[in-house]
Amino acid sequence: MSHSTIIETSPSGWLQVESVTIIGVRADITEATVLRITMKRPDTRNAFNEVMIAELTDIFHRFSQQAGLRAIILAASGPVFCAGGDLDWMKRSAKFSPTENVQDAKALARMLQAIHDCPLPVIARVQGSAFGGGVGIVAASDIALATEQAVFCLSEVKLGLVPAIISPYVIQKIGFSAAQRYALTAEPFSAEIAHRLGLIHEIIDNEILLDMHIEGILRHLLSNAPNAMTASKRLFQHLSRLDWAAVTEHTCDIIAERRASPEGQEGIHAFLEKRPPSWKAMEIPR
Repeated sequence: MSHSTIIETSPSGWLQVESVTIIGVRADITEATVLRITMKRPDTRNAFNEVMIAELTDIFHRFSQQAGLRAIILAASGPVFCAGGDLDWMKRSAKFSPTENVQDAKALARMLQAIHDCPLPVIARVQGSAFGGGVGIVAASDIALATEQAVFCLSEVKLGLVPAIISPYVIQKIGFSAAQRYALTAEPFSAEIAHRLGLIHEIIDNEILLDMHIEGILRHLLSNAPNAMTASKRLFQHLSRLDWAAVTEHTCDIIAERRASPEGQEGIHAFLEKRPPSWKAMEIPR
């Protein structure tokens, strides 16, 4: 059994933080507390902008160090888990200077790193589809469960962009070959394929069963030594042998350039204007 209490709503109102108490983990652990963070922008399919990025980063930094917490659930409201970057935000970023654009990209990188580097186990509750940066959020989490209706897509190239910031996390989860294929084609893939590739760990029929399965996983996590789980996360991150500082610099430079590029601007404007993009006369850098 479990019960929850809302403890915080972000200033924008787009993120809600709940304290969830799991009762009867085992005989010597009568109850334990986990955190549930819910993205609440269903009108934009939970797309994130600079405000939501900053707020989610802040919540992860503050609560991941809170004494007594044992795990974090990252969830979303509405039929879509996360549509990635808010296109109005990306359109505004095209007017930034190169330095401002890189700094804006680094804010997204810090958000994903806050999820990935959180000392607590992070479970992504994927109740619906994830596109672009939403796939990055799923990939940055430790454990991901999704409903069978969920669809995934690395959609950036359709907008003249590239999946730069999310690519290290996606490659870690599904491997270089599959990541390259879906980044180049931008084709949607099902929960079944996501499960086979390792992006998600279980496929669940519906949201009621999804919550039941997550509670079952939480009971396993909560019966474990918390410091040992944190040490295990650090171990696997070390074994991945990625130079995260260098990766972040490179990927932020790439996405900043693509946002301001003619293709990036054409793709974003075409999407907002609900018309097919024209890639004609777009000079390809050699």
